[in-house]
Amino acid sequence: MEKNFDGWNLNKQTRNSGAPKVFRHPREIWWCALGVNIGFKQDGTGRNFDRPVVVIRRFNENIFFGAALTGRRREGTFYLPVGSAADREASVILSQVRIIDTKRLVRKIGILDEEIFEKLKNALMRTLFD
Repeated sequence: MEKNFDGWNLNKQTRNSGAPKVFRHPREIWWCALGVNIGFKQDGTGRNFDRPVVVIRRFNENIFFGAALTGRRREGTFYLPVGSAADREASVILSQVRIIDTKRLVRKIGILDEEIFEKLKNALMRTLFD
């Protein structure tokens, strides 16, 4: 699959200069313009180069720690099924966590149940530190 780096670069320039600050909170799921990445990091898709992400922790008004979601139920060491997001079964990709700027957020699409969010935090602790 060929990656559209030029299209993402144009989108990124517009987003960087004009995106308003967005208020977000832990547990929220957002469409997020993750863009086109080098290698195996999760790419966004479509016109906005976006995919769902879950907000794990807010650091300040500009950045947060988040994890990409996949649009299907996946199980295994690096996945945590979380139910439905954007009308599809979703799983958090535990190996795809990173710091994300709020300028990348497109629109809020849901919120994780508190119990599932606790499972997510525990799964991330195991994945990142065991």
